[in-house]
Amino acid sequence: QVQLVESGGGLVLPGGSLRLSCAASGSIFRIYAMGWYRQAPGKQRELVATITDEGSTRYTDSVKGRFTISRNNAENTVDLQMGTLKPDDTAVYYCNADVTPRFEGRKDYWGQGTQVTVSS
Repeated sequence: QVQLVESGGGLVLPGGSLRLSCAASGSIFRIYAMGWYRQAPGKQRELVATITDEGSTRYTDSVKGRFTISRNNAENTVDLQMGTLKPDDTAVYYCNADVTPRFEGRKDYWGQGTQVTVSS
């Protein structure tokens, strides 16, 4: 069993910063890509940023230059540093990991989500 636990969401003023963290735990053999997705009310879940186990990153256009994704392979964690936040960034943010658990097949895992609200 693999679990992803997010932390760091909250309420922030426009233009402010916030850091999200996600830790993977459980019976893990290998983690490939990790990433962050978000879902705003009435909208579909969308990719925010991903990072491979070799450190290659990808961002959705709307967050380029404002958000930075990073990971610690030794600790199985992934962070999302968010800056110059806008009201449009308001959403539930979900951590995702492509994992091969010990004794099971490779598949995607999701965290429970953390709310980010950007508002004055």
